[in-house]
Amino acid sequence: MGAIKPRYIKKLAKQLIREVDEFTDDFDANKKMVEEYTNIRSKGVRNRVAGYIARKKKGSSEED
Repeated sequence: MGAIKPRYIKKLAKQLIREVDEFTDDFDANKKMVEEYTNIRSKGVRNRVAGYIARKKKGSSEED
């Protein structure tokens, strides 16, 4: 069982997934794309968004 993500992380990640089709289940690639498509300055927030996107793209059975 993992950590619960804040609403703002989920909301931003879902918005990015809808707008950008290039995201994959690879965390490192998503991290670079999140940096490219947003103006997030915080490395921690960027990583959390990229990780959440990777998790969603893997098709995990967990629902939020």
